[in-house]
Amino acid sequence: MMRNIKVEHLIETPVEKQQIELVERKGVGHPDSISDGLAEAVSRALCKEYVNKCGVVLHHNTDETQIVAGRSNPQFGGGEVIQPIYTLLVGRATKEFEGVEIPAESVALRAARQYLRTTIVDIDLESDIIIDCKLGTGSSDLRDVFNRDRIPMANDTSFGVGHAPFSELEQIVYESERMLVTDLKKKIPGIGTDIKVMGLRDGNDINLTICCGMVGKHIDDLDHYLNLKEEMADYVTDLALKRTERNVKTFINAADNLKCESVFLTVTGTSAEMGDDGSVGRGNRCNGLITPNRPMSMEATSGKNPINHIGKIYNLLSTQMAKDIVKAVPEVQDVYIKLLSQIGQPIDQPLVASAQIIPEDGANFASIRAETEVVMDEWLADVTKITKMVINGELDTF
Repeated sequence: MMRNIKVEHLIETPVEKQQIELVERKGVGHPDSISDGLAEAVSRALCKEYVNKCGVVLHHNTDETQIVAGRSNPQFGGGEVIQPIYTLLVGRATKEFEGVEIPAESVALRAARQYLRTTIVDIDLESDIIIDCKLGTGSSDLRDVFNRDRIPMANDTSFGVGHAPFSELEQIVYESERMLVTDLKKKIPGIGTDIKVMGLRDGNDINLTICCGMVGKHIDDLDHYLNLKEEMADYVTDLALKRTERNVKTFINAADNLKCESVFLTVTGTSAEMGDDGSVGRGNRCNGLITPNRPMSMEATSGKNPINHIGKIYNLLSTQMAKDIVKAVPEVQDVYIKLLSQIGQPIDQPLVASAQIIPEDGANFASIRAETEVVMDEWLADVTKITKMVINGELDTF
């Protein structure tokens, strides 16, 4: 089957050789990331419920989840949430199919609570947050789309974007947040889950500015807080130096005003308790980063259905393609994948599948083009693999 795959030699300075590079990651406890996480958790739960009860994933989209911030009074050694965080699970879901009733709202609420319980570990689900659910009924004219054995038809004329490999700074920014939450927090429970990492590389100098909502009940006083900040900075710097030979400086909670004893202290480990709202799609792209030096799609990935919603499928697919191209073709310095759908057409037949490649100096581009086309065509031929990976929780969306 012929596909419109285009591979071109991109005449551009690779990211690693550009003077200025910016990379950001909003951690799992950031209000925007909480919205992403809840939306995706609900979508995956609905997918599994549909398969269990109907044998097929039915139409749904849960990508409009909103976080409305509460109010809190954080204190060293304690503190309390005065007004709970309000969460609204919004979207569309199929609630009846061929006589089978699906308890969509119950499934959504159960999935949301489980996600918060395992991810935002310092929050009290009984008192710190309200979870509301308003799922409209999925469009009945879309049911047939989801019940066909053939390749699904694109829901929209839209595009997805991916790149590989990660630069040193991209790896450092991503891993800094992940390791602070999954590793150092075991030793320092005062580290909250709301961690934003902003990376700047200016030539060979890397600055990491990290904003972390510390959990007051685990911190005795200001001196304890400052000691933890220093330990966190040393940990991140050491982590970064395993990835780079460049100079690294790490700053934790740079807005702290010690004269006024005004520091980033929280009750729950997230700024959603004290004034920061959140929405799906306002944070990380599906590769977990915000990368202004790279092409990006503004589509939200989390919560969209994984069957025919191009805003989800093509962003995830382009990212997987890019990673596999780099593995298969070592002469590639940078690769950018752009997949464009046409509404109503099979998702394995994009209007164009574009690969822009910056090759190593002296590389044989004809060989690179041929190997790249093979990787892209293989992924498109097995395009529904992305759907299976999403449902099984094998792919992150933020």
